[in-house]
Amino acid sequence: MKRASITKTPGAEAAAKLTQADFDRASFRVAGNKATWAQWQAAVPARIGKQRVSIMLDTPIIAHFRAAAGERGYQTLINETLRRVMEGERVITEVRLPVREELAQYKLR
Repeated sequence: MKRASITKTPGAEAAAKLTQADFDRASFRVAGNKATWAQWQAAVPARIGKQRVSIMLDTPIIAHFRAAAGERGYQTLINETLRRVMEGERVITEVRLPVREELAQYKLR
């Protein structure tokens, strides 16, 4: 059986309850400009840019990220780690060409 994930927000119990009237009065904005409900709905997934996937990971990897994540959520930590690796590779790629061009002037390899 799959465990349910429950996120507790401090002070959530004290927050005012929103009614349908509150939502009816809401104004939607996309990039600072007024938008319709449909425009806002279309913009939100594009802004968040996340996609649900199913992936098989080794048990020790999941255990490591769960232990390291604490209260944050291990999937968020895995995502951040993958993003840092991806950005690091981009930096290496962007630096590699200028260095090679510079070395070529000196006929070094």
